[in-house]
Amino acid sequence: MKDYEVKVLDENDHIFIETLRNLGMSRNVAMTMAYLMNVDEASSREIEISTGLRQPEVSLAMRLMRNQSWVNVRSEKKPGKGRPIKIYSLAAPVDEIISYYEDKIYKESQATISAIKKLKVMSKKVPITPSK
Repeated sequence: MKDYEVKVLDENDHIFIETLRNLGMSRNVAMTMAYLMNVDEASSREIEISTGLRQPEVSLAMRLMRNQSWVNVRSEKKPGKGRPIKIYSLAAPVDEIISYYEDKIYKESQATISAIKKLKVMSKKVPITPSK
């Protein structure tokens, strides 16, 4: 049996994850990002073990993060046979990722406020007919 050392998320990381989730980030992406913030790079297996996510959840989170250009991916060939493993690292600063969600929430809020203003204007134009 092999010994395997992996960092584990602590209480502050879980608070960070919950705050990210409140901004609209998915659980899988938030957990993966919190882990990658604490390490220089990690394999998908290390991410699975430390976050408690399953392999498909890590893959999905990585795909979303790659689409946003938030992570770098490189392949590393293991000795012997087998597929190369993917090694991930954060490509974007955490502040930049948070700014993405800040902008997204701001735009959504502006759209909501605009819709409310439009409804107020429209409601004043509707004639009130007395009921019989």
